[in-house]
Amino acid sequence: MLFMKKTVVAIIVCLLLSCVFFLNPGQVKASSSFGVKPGDWIEYKVSTTGTPALGHDLIWARMEVVNISGTKMWVNIVAETPNGSLSSAIRDIDFTIGDVEAWIIIPANLNPGASFYDVLTNSTITIQGQKTKTIAGATRTITYVDTPQRHKEWDKATGVYIQTSDYLPGYKVNATAFATNMWAPQILGFDQTMFYVTIIVIAIVIVVALIIVFVRRKASKRMA
Repeated sequence: MLFMKKTVVAIIVCLLLSCVFFLNPGQVKASSSFGVKPGDWIEYKVSTTGTPALGHDLIWARMEVVNISGTKMWVNIVAETPNGSLSSAIRDIDFTIGDVEAWIIIPANLNPGASFYDVLTNSTITIQGQKTKTIAGATRTITYVDTPQRHKEWDKATGVYIQTSDYLPGYKVNATAFATNMWAPQILGFDQTMFYVTIIVIAIVIVVALIIVFVRRKASKRMA
């Protein structure tokens, strides 16, 4: 009986450790107005119409956060043209001075009616609305702004843009996010990590219940 009890405890401990393994600590975000952390990345499908400037006829782009220090953040933008050539540029973001680089990242968790400052246009941009949308395999809360110059949508929790239409002299750029490591694809409407954790918890309950039944039956046979 003592051996069986130790076995049950060992199984429970192993399964709980499995839960900890699936709960990826890399998903924890910064606690400031930055909703991202170094290493976070997102990729976009890009298209252009009209006559784009040289090097701006893009088909793909990737944005990755490379560093955060104080109020500043640095992101690396990699872009690909139809002939396969790649370009890379580091851009810095600083919400305190309104450096939002064509609104590619804004403060996290802004509600409709809230605003951020854009130093390039010397204007305050107000979030116009909010909706839910499936992006990179998961349902996310999206905020947006629509102006004559651009239509921009952001993932609310991170502040990262997930869709844009930028109207530039002579051409238009469209970009839509399709892959990221900032959130996991969902399974049956659940976050992937939580889905697996739920399965593991259910497995724990089933295994423990079966062991208890087995132990009780064995004890009953001994008493008979």
